[in-house]
Amino acid sequence: MKQPIIQVQQLVKKYGSFEAVKGISFDVMEGEIFGLLGPNGAGKSTTLEILETLREKTAGSVWIDGLSIDTDPATIKSRIGIQLQTAGFYPGLTLLELIRLFNGLYGTNADPQELLAQVQLTDKANATVKALSGGQKQRFAIATTRINQPRIIFLDEPSTGLDPQARRSLWELIRSIQKNGTTIVLTTHYMEEAEYLCNRVAIMDQGKIIAIDTPDNLIDALLKTGFERKKELKQAGLEDVFIQLTGHGIDTNTTEPVNT
Repeated sequence: MKQPIIQVQQLVKKYGSFEAVKGISFDVMEGEIFGLLGPNGAGKSTTLEILETLREKTAGSVWIDGLSIDTDPATIKSRIGIQLQTAGFYPGLTLLELIRLFNGLYGTNADPQELLAQVQLTDKANATVKALSGGQKQRFAIATTRINQPRIIFLDEPSTGLDPQARRSLWELIRSIQKNGTTIVLTTHYMEEAEYLCNRVAIMDQGKIIAIDTPDNLIDALLKTGFERKKELKQAGLEDVFIQLTGHGIDTNTTEPVNT
């Protein structure tokens, strides 16, 4: 039976008199994709930043891979991978140069070509980040989270701004990372994304967790209340039509920029 790799107990975060996170508790199991869902201002990004050791908590306890964020933040940083925003990359460096730079910062020796191959960006090795499409930028950001071979990867709204093809491609990349044994914690406001990717989700609202379970169990519980969609759900959606007509499946090597 899998054990928790993240344990959160009565986590609180206050900004002055405002309580952004209100005593939440949850576990993330080793090897799962765990989603934090909620509207803007729900507290999900604040929670993620505390788990990443980027923001100090006000109260409660957090354990990452058996280590307390209060006493072992440096060791925790060496065991996790954090998705950077693409604006945080040096604009004049190529992808190869950026990976070598991160190798120096982490004290690691990751093979740049191998990392780029894992995210289908080998042909962009000598390109700068600003020359990439939106989907390629996100895939490269995920590649950099793997440089130190982390046990846990944190992704904050990983597919925001991507077109349907690029989003589906990114989902498959995230699933492939999980299959290699990595635990993934992500925030998203795309419910289809959460349903497709996540083994379990925690739904947050106004700083509290109001539900936590597998997507299937949450949907089944709703249906048991007698809930019915006003519009009959079809076996395909408009997004499927778009992908079929424009891409004949997922094009992971598109070089066209994504409109956001």
